[in-house]
Amino acid sequence: MADSPDKDSKTEQPTEKKIRDAVDKGNVPFSREVPIFASLLAILFYTVFILPDAAGSLSEQLKDVFSKADDFRLDNGGDAMALFQQLFLMAGGVLLPAFALFMVFGLAASVFQNMPSPVLDRIQPKLERISPLGGFKRIFGPKGLVEFGKSLIKILVVSAIIGVVLRGDYFGVLADMFSDPRGIAPEMARLGIKIITVVLIATLVIAVADVFWTRYTWHTDLMMTKQEIKDEVKQSDGDPILKARQRSLARDRARKRMMTQVPRATLVIANPTHYAIALRYVAGQDGAPMVVAKGQDLIALKIRQIAEENGIPVFEDPPLARSMFAQVSVDNFIPTEFYKAVAELVHRVYQLKSKPMSMSGPR
Repeated sequence: MADSPDKDSKTEQPTEKKIRDAVDKGNVPFSREVPIFASLLAILFYTVFILPDAAGSLSEQLKDVFSKADDFRLDNGGDAMALFQQLFLMAGGVLLPAFALFMVFGLAASVFQNMPSPVLDRIQPKLERISPLGGFKRIFGPKGLVEFGKSLIKILVVSAIIGVVLRGDYFGVLADMFSDPRGIAPEMARLGIKIITVVLIATLVIAVADVFWTRYTWHTDLMMTKQEIKDEVKQSDGDPILKARQRSLARDRARKRMMTQVPRATLVIANPTHYAIALRYVAGQDGAPMVVAKGQDLIALKIRQIAEENGIPVFEDPPLARSMFAQVSVDNFIPTEFYKAVAELVHRVYQLKSKPMSMSGPR
């Protein structure tokens, strides 16, 4: 039996929890084509807006260095090192903006797809990452073949574009080779910018398509089976059987707690066998009668039994008992519409307490 479910059985959309867990583990849709497009865009930006001035400044600096070559002493290694440091600083003024642009555009490409977040699980060593079989599956599996196909298409497209561009400028390049050398650099720069621009447009098309494809495959990989949905519901909401048992225990505890309050009741209103409501009212202390217990069938009989054992009057009034049972709640005052009927019963209780009565008197 396979460890992972068959893809054909994954017919359900991924839940919010499944997606959230995947993101927390660093499993997010990420297209490799977007950083490539960002790099080309950085190259074009650098070539058009920064390189001309930087190259001109470097050219002037080198001209000064070589025009004053006699001023530099190269008697020992220290002198050579000083010269190399000066040349390195000159080159750094040209290359440093390029590095900065690559960094900024690369970070922007990552943020555009997904907000970066630290995921320790991705950097933990795992044996399957160095497994030859796992590496073979990654290379020659469906995803590996798709990546190979995309790379092959990119190479063919870029080669074709470069060929078309160079074909149109073929004779112009040959003419520049026999013209004034000072015009070769601007012409080559123009040709380079043209090639980069066309390749950039092609890469943009590939990147947009790859973004949609990457998100589609990511969503497809997160699809779930019906059993996975059920297991997740059990994990999030708890086992239904266990929860039913817990609810049953909670009801039993509440019922026992309610029964302990019956001896404190002032009176009980009952339907002969189906309903019973125990009320407590102390004149001058309570604002209104409070329901201390209620129940039906066996619980109603138990309430009546406890009341009789503790000498609490039980009044049989089926219409009143049915109506009150449907509208009152335990540990709450009775609604105002029952004040008059209950007040008459409370008055009778106080009358009974003021003179001896038989056990059957209140019924």
